[in-house]
Amino acid sequence: SLAREQRVEIVVNDTGTGIPPENLRRIFEPYFSTKKSGMGLGLAIVKRIVEEHGGAIAVTSEVGRGTKFMIELAVR
Repeated sequence: SLAREQRVEIVVNDTGTGIPPENLRRIFEPYFSTKKSGMGLGLAIVKRIVEEHGGAIAVTSEVGRGTKFMIELAVR
């Protein structure tokens, strides 16, 4: 039998202002940004790279408490 693929999870957590639910739904969309400067491509590019490597990225956030990004990748 084949051994199950090993995976690694990278978690980045902050205690910032958090992301409102209406923005959280769109966070990985290209060109979505709440800032006056910037193009809103950073997280869209990160998501694409992670997925192209067989991984997944997710985010949870609570306004006033902070945000957590989780990236899971296969160990090769």
